[in-house]
Amino acid sequence: MNEHPVSLRPLQFGFSLGTSLFVFYLACLALSIVVPNRGLHQAWLQFYPGFAWTPPGMLIGAIESFAFGLIAGLVFAPIANFFRPFRGS
Repeated sequence: MNEHPVSLRPLQFGFSLGTSLFVFYLACLALSIVVPNRGLHQAWLQFYPGFAWTPPGMLIGAIESFAFGLIAGLVFAPIANFFRPFRGS
């Protein structure tokens, strides 16, 4: 079988992951607005510095969501590419 090695492109993977986390953030934000007082905001206060239930605070959370995903993708893709030759046959 003729296999073509596939490597992850860090910037593309970072933008994909960042956009995904941004969409999930918006979905969670919408859920928190629709179903208030369920304790969902506690994690946001811990993991999103600067987050508050104000428009600027929610914007900061959105930016941080994208940035966290971008950074994770930029770190993960080169590591995955490094270990790619060691995969099983």
